[in-house]
Amino acid sequence: MYLTSEKKTEFFTTYGNSEKNTGSTEGQIALFSYRISHLTGHLKSNKKDFGTQRALLKLVGKRRRLLDYLKNNDIERYRAIIKSLSLRR
Repeated sequence: MYLTSEKKTEFFTTYGNSEKNTGSTEGQIALFSYRISHLTGHLKSNKKDFGTQRALLKLVGKRRRLLDYLKNNDIERYRAIIKSLSLRR
């Protein structure tokens, strides 16, 4: 399994407030970014896996909505997560 529970807690302690706060926006964005990069690598070698392609598009949309929410509510947190994950926007 590419995503273990230890890896998840690492994301939430690094980007969220604590490991117990799994609902933090920054933690979810970091987790989605990791999953997106994993699925992108999978699709490079399996070009005809359309189920995974659909899942990837759904994840990108979820991450985009969370980033838009963060941008509208707290621009400083938005800028910090964009800089730490080195996302474009």
